[in-house]
Amino acid sequence: MLAAAIMMTGCSPTEATQDDAANNGSVETQDIDLLNVSYDVSRDFYKDYNTLFSTDYQKSHPNSKININQSHGGSSKQALSVANGLQADVVTFNQESDMNLLVEKGLVATEWQQALPNNAVPYTSTMVLLVRAGNPKNIKDWSDLARNDIDVVIPNPKTSGTARYAFLGAYGYGLHQFKENSNESPVKTNDFIKKLLANVVTYDNGARAATTSFTQRGLGDVLITTENEAHLAAQQFAKGKVDIVYPSYSIVIANPVAVVTAVTEKSGKTEAASAYLKGLWDKPAQELMAKMYMRPSDEQILAAHKDTLPDIETFEPVAVFGSWAEIMDAFFVDGGRFDQLASTK
Repeated sequence: MLAAAIMMTGCSPTEATQDDAANNGSVETQDIDLLNVSYDVSRDFYKDYNTLFSTDYQKSHPNSKININQSHGGSSKQALSVANGLQADVVTFNQESDMNLLVEKGLVATEWQQALPNNAVPYTSTMVLLVRAGNPKNIKDWSDLARNDIDVVIPNPKTSGTARYAFLGAYGYGLHQFKENSNESPVKTNDFIKKLLANVVTYDNGARAATTSFTQRGLGDVLITTENEAHLAAQQFAKGKVDIVYPSYSIVIANPVAVVTAVTEKSGKTEAASAYLKGLWDKPAQELMAKMYMRPSDEQILAAHKDTLPDIETFEPVAVFGSWAEIMDAFFVDGGRFDQLASTK
């Protein structure tokens, strides 16, 4: 009789069972787990955003429960882990070159920048200087970091995107200050950077590890770090023990995001992963960014937080140094300009 019923309806036994379940209103709840592989100092923001998104997603998908797991470390180290097999559903980096590595590996779609607003950059940041409370060494700008009496803490540019921005921020300042060009033997800038790097007392793997070295281990007179990490340190990690110094000229840090489609298409999670990233442009998420001292792409929300995110003179790294592929080849490959300048004492 069952066989006859199936023949009459044209349904398989599985389809018939699913139809019965639907008709009876017993829809099974779906649990979705996403892995966000991100850079070091974004963990505090994403911890709060994950809760915000999960609650919102549950409202629009009442039969689904979503859980977001986080992985944090140096941006380039994280990208390499994904390239080598870490099953990320989404990646949220702080450097375009790290995303390009995953595109080359066929893990992220080539049109990832067109999949989301603002070239898939929900927020930006910049590099600032974190000093001891009261600024006892009177550090006011990048130029002071080359003085003989200054100890500097930064992450390692070979593993950390933040460290690359630190290096490029200082280098861009030198070019601007001495009116030199990066491609035309900038002698004065190179000399400035040599002196600055000679003052570095530790190269940690990631930005948060560098913050720990400065705030908890007591290393250095100044930490070169992102604006949001400096504010978090001043408000939470080392409240009353540090001050923030904004340099006169600094670098724009773009923070690109993308779905790792090679992973999500196999697991059926592309819709959820895309929703997770699209939610970064919703006003509640943009407001959360500003409160966490990140510069949201929503200009109105950014303007409302000018007291903590002041207007500063900045430069785009690609406008000064060329494409990220050119930047990596010139500065950060083994034997590149960073290695040359860091090895000279």
